[in-house]
Amino acid sequence: MTYRQVREKFEREYLSKNAALSENTKGREIDEKKCDVRTEYQRDRDRILHSKSFRRLEHKTQVFISPEGDHYRTRLTHTLEVSQISRTIARALGLNEDLTEAIALGHDLGHTPFGHSGEYELNEIHKPSGFSHNEQSLRVVEYLEVTNKPFKGLNLTVEVKDGILNHNGPNVPITLEGQIVKVSDRIAYINHDIDDALRAKVLKPEDLPEEIIGVLGDTHSKRIDLMINDIINYSNDKDSISMSPEILEYTNKLRDFMFDRVYLNTNAKSEEGRAKHIVNALYHYFQQQPEEMSLERYEDYKSGKKDDAIRDYIAGMTDRYAIKKYLDVFVPKFWK
Repeated sequence: MTYRQVREKFEREYLSKNAALSENTKGREIDEKKCDVRTEYQRDRDRILHSKSFRRLEHKTQVFISPEGDHYRTRLTHTLEVSQISRTIARALGLNEDLTEAIALGHDLGHTPFGHSGEYELNEIHKPSGFSHNEQSLRVVEYLEVTNKPFKGLNLTVEVKDGILNHNGPNVPITLEGQIVKVSDRIAYINHDIDDALRAKVLKPEDLPEEIIGVLGDTHSKRIDLMINDIINYSNDKDSISMSPEILEYTNKLRDFMFDRVYLNTNAKSEEGRAKHIVNALYHYFQQQPEEMSLERYEDYKSGKKDDAIRDYIAGMTDRYAIKKYLDVFVPKFWK
């Protein structure tokens, strides 16, 4: 019996009846020989973790663009927090922790530079399809990520790709593990964005609504602990993952507060207009000078996928690379 088969046997015997077993995966688009050591979901996790797209998350904005300080979240640290919350919930419910971790690590691979500011701008200018980071994350793992394999993308399992695509938006992931990541993403970003907003002095502790804080907790750790325990207790032995109605109501109220005071507040995100300008300017520049994109994206452009190739190129940029490219293109050298 291989190490993989030992793990598969453990899943059969000890995980919940509602867990997605790795041996029962719907498979990959291209069949591959199974690994002797890792399950299919463990392989997916490792492929995501070792991808260039994952490494670039370190230099992509979460909420605050170019913050002064070492402790603000980036898209990478957000991803790691989502992964940890997701794994905690999956373990407590007897679900497949490896599948949950793979989805969590891959869920934001398609995010643009400059956080949601970049996403909103690409959505405005990339017509007619617009732009959404969850669809782009799926595109990254299916096509854009380059490996030494004889196929494009990472060739992930159906369950991982479904969880990545549906971590955001109205659709429900097909696995409970994917549903865990969807709710964990919200837990993570609401709470760590409060933490960052307090650090940036965009919010003061007394600004947080007393009604909400009285229910959810007055510290970062208390709120996360309450939300995680609520999901575990409310979802145990059920065929869906969710918060209890009361905690969900107050979590949504806290999210609405954050949209009003932080996410959509131009005073809170003073650099947002400049970030949107950079994305817009680069997009239109590459429409005129497509040969200045990377070789892979220029090949896509020449094959007829013109604006899609530009979208893919810009979405893959880190904040600092987008800024450097903008300076190289639009700012005379003697001004720098």
